[in-house]
This record gives sequence, structure tokens and C-alpha cells, in this order.
Amino acid sequence: MSHDQYWRMNLRYVGLLLGVWFLVSFGASVLFVDSLDHIRLFGFKLGFWFAQQGAIFVFVVIIFLYVLLMNRLDQKSASNKS
Repeated sequence: MSHDQYWRMNLRYVGLLLGVWFLVSFGASVLFVDSLDHIRLFGFKLGFWFAQQGAIFVFVVIIFLYVLLMNRLDQKSASNKS
């Protein structure tokens, strides 16, 4: 795997994960809050839950997912150099 391919894949991962983060943090907390408030989660309206806690939980999951994806990409890159 060349250096350019590695960074192209890295940017693809970052773009995809930032898109998910935007949809969850802005979309679920601001844009779709009225629709989500009809659903309850642990006694709270789902829109409120995403605005207060859900977006943070998703962000932490995204961090771990990025680490996992980059470790796999690094292993793939290292095995192709050998």
C-alpha cells in the first residue's frame, strides 16, 4: 500500500466518522428533536437524551472505531511493505 493510498483511506475514514458524528450530534439533537421526542428512552424523550448524553456516547464509540480502523489499516500497510 502506497503512502497516498494510506492517507486517502485515512481521510475516507475520518470523513465517514465525522459525518456520523454530525448526524448524531446536530441531526438528532437539533434537526430531528421534535420527531425523536415522541420516543422515550429510560423515561426521557429521545431527542433530549441525544442532546444531553447520546451524542457524547456516540462520540466515544466513534473514537474507539477510528482506533480499530486505523490499527487494521496500519497492519495492512505494514504487511504490504514486507
